[in-house]
Amino acid sequence: MTSVLVVGCGLGWGALAAVPLVRRGQRDAIRNRFGPRVARPSVPTRWSWDGGPVMRVVRGVLRKRRQRDLDARLQEELPTVLDLLVVAVGAGATPRGALETVARWGPPAIVAPVRRALVATELGASLADALGDLSTESPALAPVADALLASAELGAPAGPALARLGDESRSALRRQAEARARTLPVKLLFPLVFLVLPAFGLLTVVPAVISALSRL
Repeated sequence: MTSVLVVGCGLGWGALAAVPLVRRGQRDAIRNRFGPRVARPSVPTRWSWDGGPVMRVVRGVLRKRRQRDLDARLQEELPTVLDLLVVAVGAGATPRGALETVARWGPPAIVAPVRRALVATELGASLADALGDLSTESPALAPVADALLASAELGAPAGPALARLGDESRSALRRQAEARARTLPVKLLFPLVFLVLPAFGLLTVVPAVISALSRL
């Protein structure tokens, strides 16, 4: 009797589940009888991933992250660039010649904006405009551009100013490294609490508890 009730309930639920499929098949058959189905043009929704607000927010976040990473690389490579400029200026190079030295021997992250500034001067822009564009494009290089511009327009020696900027940039990098080192113990708390301690408990406490329970 119980098996009959189970089979009956199963058949009933199967019939109820099949009703929507049968009706949909009938509607499709009627549409095919009167002609091919015309596909409706897809209308982009408000939250579409191609051009909606969600994708714009994602692109903005990724753009800010790339800019932040680029600024961090520029800050790390700035002391090397300042050393190159100090050597070039000390050897008698002009501000433009010092930029050419950086474009030839400088770190990759700084070479690209410096080369664009040099190309602008070759196309007819003044050195002041090129250095202004360099400061706007890479704010980390703004003090360097100001020192070179003062040397080019006023004839002031750029070596001492560049050497001072080098010392300041190294001090800033040292402070940033110390700040990251101070935050390292806080960052290690998450894997310690949620990964290491549970694993330690599973390997030491749980086997002892299981063995004690098995002896009871």
